[in-house]
Amino acid sequence: MVLIFNKKKLLTLVVLLLLVGIGFNLKYFSVKSFNNIEEPFYRGNKENSNYVAITCNVDWGNEYIDQMLKILDEKNVKITFMVTGRWAEKYPDILLKIKKEGHEIGNHGYKHIDYSKLNYNLNYREIKKSKEIIETIIKEKTVFFEPPSGYYNKDTVKAAKDFGYIPIKWSIDTIDWKYKNNYSEIIKKIKSSKIEDGSIILIHPTNGTIQSLESIINIVRENGYEVGKLSDIFEVE
Repeated sequence: MVLIFNKKKLLTLVVLLLLVGIGFNLKYFSVKSFNNIEEPFYRGNKENSNYVAITCNVDWGNEYIDQMLKILDEKNVKITFMVTGRWAEKYPDILLKIKKEGHEIGNHGYKHIDYSKLNYNLNYREIKKSKEIIETIIKEKTVFFEPPSGYYNKDTVKAAKDFGYIPIKWSIDTIDWKYKNNYSEIIKKIKSSKIEDGSIILIHPTNGTIQSLESIINIVRENGYEVGKLSDIFEVE
């Protein structure tokens, strides 16, 4: 079949193809190079940080925190603990112990609920309440916010940014809440994951995490990176 175009149709076709190509390139460029304002960061934005961050989300699991801190100390590693406001309110002594050990504290919202179902005002209220509780206890500004379970909408991100937070998620999920009694599955998950500069590994205080934490750190180091805090992989003002 032979297609015949006159000059006007040909010009229109060329313009459309150019616009589609530009649109695709802009989309690709924005996703790869800049954080979308309606999404949290899944990786650090510091160029060549040589770090992989670990975030430990805390709303339960107190019985494993001392063991976790001991392992981290032995491995000379400092990570970021993302805590809920309601947990911090109940256990300020544990929170202060985590901070005293040199770990970073982040905001995980007040209650561990689905923030994607909240409007802007409710997101703002949950983040604000947690921020005030945590910062009153640790006497230090919190810089990072991570929505519970990774559930968020554009209002969650906007509310977090309105507080000056860097909203984050994770790029590698250990699923340790599921494999809390099967640490070999956690190690297998890390080994099969793509570990790269600025990656964020999510853990929780579970028995499985305690059993696998040293291996997680070793695997990251074997990949040529050091294990650290979110502030090691993000540009923080």
